[in-house]
Amino acid sequence: MVKPLPRLRLQGFNNLTKALSFNIYDICYAVSEEQRRNYIEYIDDQYDADRLTQILTDVAEIIGANILNIARQDYDPQGASVTMLISEEPVLEKLGRDTISGAVVAHMDKSHITVHTYPETHPHNGIATFRADIDVATCGVISPLKALNYLIDSFESDIVVCDYRVRGFTRDVKGKKHFIDHKINSVQDYLAKHIRQKYEMFDVNVYQENMFHTKMHIKDFDLDTYLFDSHADDLSFKERQRIESLLRREIEELFHGRNLM
Repeated sequence: MVKPLPRLRLQGFNNLTKALSFNIYDICYAVSEEQRRNYIEYIDDQYDADRLTQILTDVAEIIGANILNIARQDYDPQGASVTMLISEEPVLEKLGRDTISGAVVAHMDKSHITVHTYPETHPHNGIATFRADIDVATCGVISPLKALNYLIDSFESDIVVCDYRVRGFTRDVKGKKHFIDHKINSVQDYLAKHIRQKYEMFDVNVYQENMFHTKMHIKDFDLDTYLFDSHADDLSFKERQRIESLLRREIEELFHGRNLM
């Protein structure tokens, strides 16, 4: 259950920018070249621009934002991008019924949601990785943290690297500047119980800068969940050991953000 964010009495518009950015990784092993091609096709079908647009539309609804504009694109040979401009208040309330230029609201609120996908396979060892980069930036009282659990659940997430930062300042009715308008110790505070139970998590937070960084990886390792179009029982013991070693190394490298020799 996401904690409600207390409201300050402000002098005017809330100018704080709250930015939630994270990478989500899905990792698998595809035994043959054909299976690697099939994996890329599967990911491209599962997370094409239409599906991503629906996910971001749901995010806008969850955080209480209004959609102003959507740009989306599928790429050849693989991958997709969706960018969504959003506002805190309905367009007609902010601009009046005779105004048609939604771009004005986008510049006023400086709020957006984006997602880019990067499916790829290793040219030699059979490892296949799907990465999704997601950004939710809001200005005002709406919070991107409300959509955190939904986004993690919407993707096949073996690893999640998450950053949350509050920038700028706003003033209360007495003129005092506020550089954050809610209490937070960690991104983990806003994660649902089923997610906290599923992942190992590690924090690097810079409290004086209102920067919060959390890395997560799946606790349990079941080889069958990482094999695409094949089963562990179909492989020899030696082959299972080799593949498991490759997968564990891939997970460690992505989690730590560096090559392990």
